[in-house]
Amino acid sequence: MGRGMVASVVATTLAAVLLLALGILNGAQDSPSGRATASDAASWVFSTVDSAGNVGWYSSIAVDSNDKIHISYYDYTNLDLKYATNEDGTCAYYTLDSTGDVGCYSSIAVDSFDKIHISYFDRTNDYVKYATNAGGTWITEIVDSLGNLNCWTSIAVDSNNKIHIGYYDHVNLDLKYATNAEDSWATYTVDSTGDVGYVVSIAVDSIDEIHISYFDGMNRYIKYATNAGGSWATYTVDSTGDAGPFNSIAVDSFDKIHISYLDFASNDTKYATNAGGSWATYTVDSTGDVGYFTSIAVDSIDKIHISYLDYTNQDLKYATNAGGSWAAYTVDSTGSVGGYTSVAIDSFDKVHISYLDYTNQNLKYAYDTEVIPEFGSSMIFSGVIVIVIAVVVGLRRLPRKRP
Repeated sequence: MGRGMVASVVATTLAAVLLLALGILNGAQDSPSGRATASDAASWVFSTVDSAGNVGWYSSIAVDSNDKIHISYYDYTNLDLKYATNEDGTCAYYTLDSTGDVGCYSSIAVDSFDKIHISYFDRTNDYVKYATNAGGTWITEIVDSLGNLNCWTSIAVDSNNKIHIGYYDHVNLDLKYATNAEDSWATYTVDSTGDVGYVVSIAVDSIDEIHISYFDGMNRYIKYATNAGGSWATYTVDSTGDAGPFNSIAVDSFDKIHISYLDFASNDTKYATNAGGSWATYTVDSTGDVGYFTSIAVDSIDKIHISYLDYTNQDLKYATNAGGSWAAYTVDSTGSVGGYTSVAIDSFDKVHISYLDYTNQNLKYAYDTEVIPEFGSSMIFSGVIVIVIAVVVGLRRLPRKRP
């Protein structure tokens, strides 16, 4: 092979490799952070966490700074608050409160020291209660004892590791809020217009302002409350149909709000956000009767992840817009599963979901196992150089035709 031909082959090969590199780069840019997501491969693994009795009701999940998993839930057999974790490398579960009928409507959060905080309902006394291991051992406290404070609680931790809890006052039909920001518990009525707050979810933004989504049971639509303006203000997010049950709220890196919820009129999973400046709503999944027990989380690049129950098929489902548009997937279809879902994201943007297995009356846990490292441009072009050198060396070693 002559020098001219070698040069031609090298040039052609180099061009092809560069085009390949550009394609890889474009692919990396199309996929968030150049990394595969749960929607790319739908690579899910699920397992039973606790099977000791009828357990797993009202589950709530959180991930700490070491990507360890923490789940609070209700033991229906013993009427206790329980907690499960893999913090020590293996899964273990514990009873945190067994005084009366306690543990319904639990919600969990992790602080900056990886300490655990749980809000829950005491059915025996009609109290909102709180459990934490922040002091080194587990303790429980009464947050609000005014009576008949039934239904969902939701908890969040701010940058100072102060606690914020949203909940429903069943006597006065109000949305209430409690905090220990001033060291002792203080409670407030956020919205008392009609029957509001039955299902509630709370989040804290980067400057410790509070955001709450909740259901207006009188008007049958979803509402939003915040103290971002200095005092509490409430807004209607979606008033079309029967929208708002099973809502969940999350805040992104720009302090924009994201809410998932069930549209009871259409039996669809819906999503609302003010990321564009005003509230906009979208249908995420309309295949069958879907959207019960929604839970929402935002990853490090502000992509949205929602877990929920497919009531038609009794399956655990998951939806995300990580690929650019909404896509929905069945995660677990083994028996009747997917009640009381809760979703969390780890430091690798991997998705973790806790949920109830109705068939076996167990607490289950699912996680996305697809792990693909970041593909930076320096890595790609280093690879290009290696390939080109290999091609040139290979061509130089081809036997030359004798003159």
